[in-house]
Amino acid sequence: MRPMIWLALTLLVGRAGWARADAVVACDREAVRQAVLSATPGSRILVAPGEYAGGLWFGDVRGEPGRPIVIAAQDPENPPVFSGGGNVMQFSNCVHLELRDLTLVRGTSNGLSIDDGGSYETPARHIVLRGLRVEDIGPEGNRDGIKLSGVADFRVEGCTIERWGTGGSGIDMVGCHRGVIEDNVFRSRSPEAGEAVQAKGGTTGIVVRRNLFDSGGARGVNIGGSTGLQFFRPPLVLGEEHYEAKDIRVEGNTFVSGTAAVAFVGQDQCVVRFNIIYRPLRWALRILQETTEEGFVPSRNGEFTDNIVVFRSTEWASGGVNVGPNTAPETFTFARNLWYCMDRPELSHPDLPSPELDGIYGQDPLFRDPGRGDFSLLPGSPAAGPL
Repeated sequence: MRPMIWLALTLLVGRAGWARADAVVACDREAVRQAVLSATPGSRILVAPGEYAGGLWFGDVRGEPGRPIVIAAQDPENPPVFSGGGNVMQFSNCVHLELRDLTLVRGTSNGLSIDDGGSYETPARHIVLRGLRVEDIGPEGNRDGIKLSGVADFRVEGCTIERWGTGGSGIDMVGCHRGVIEDNVFRSRSPEAGEAVQAKGGTTGIVVRRNLFDSGGARGVNIGGSTGLQFFRPPLVLGEEHYEAKDIRVEGNTFVSGTAAVAFVGQDQCVVRFNIIYRPLRWALRILQETTEEGFVPSRNGEFTDNIVVFRSTEWASGGVNVGPNTAPETFTFARNLWYCMDRPELSHPDLPSPELDGIYGQDPLFRDPGRGDFSLLPGSPAAGPL
């Protein structure tokens, strides 16, 4: 490399960093900050192992199709730790951005916040979050591990999110569209507080797939919720039908403990299928309505199909399904679920708000070793066929 090019790249990241032609390696907080501020489409910023002060905010970090801006651990086996601040990291109005193998801890508001910068017509887009670890956020109040506000076309995969705020979410989506949340691990601070994943504020087109909810809080996945009307993305239009969430798919996940695995809240046409729900503390699912202003549809047209639900009679309330007022539970579809009360099989029938098609009741699904987290099925399982 020519000396002047090397010098220019070195100056770019500051005295504590070094660089090569295809990447910048940053070794202190200021080097990280300068590298991100100077990034152009295709830039790769590798953060060296160590501890870094949080409270970092970046605006208008903009890659291009096929040339994202990547911020990643230099050594994924020894990731850098960003700690503290209100938001440990926040990105506003960003596009084509990838964050990989970073650890974010002890933020007082959120671990990672990504938003549209207040411009609802131009969401943050094409965001990839991979291999992040987000821990110990809050701890009290509405504090989220990852907060996404006005984000479209995104993926969150292979992340571990633990101990978010008691009234917050592991991942909180407000007005987000076309996203995939896949192969992550969620562990709440309390099995009775907050939720692991929340999709509200007009969120659509989200897939929540193959995640482990190892005590996901009061609601493992909150499909919908309660949002201030001014925060919906896109903005609400007078005379149209409104919903907190639509076209959300929750599939192939494992839920262990938590007050309820899933809640359908002010949603329309959302699907929960092919999940394992093991020993919820009260309900397998809830059907609720929290936003009742004019124009909002009742929680309706949900599907709960092909799931395996195993529970104890002493940890089961309302027949496993909690139905609140202002909802349309008769529009829900139930089919081919297996329900098993492990201490009293004769009590395996849930109290569903509409008839179930081809349900299986009172038969042990024969998990291989659920005490060790192995929910694979043994030969002869009644769930191996229709489920």
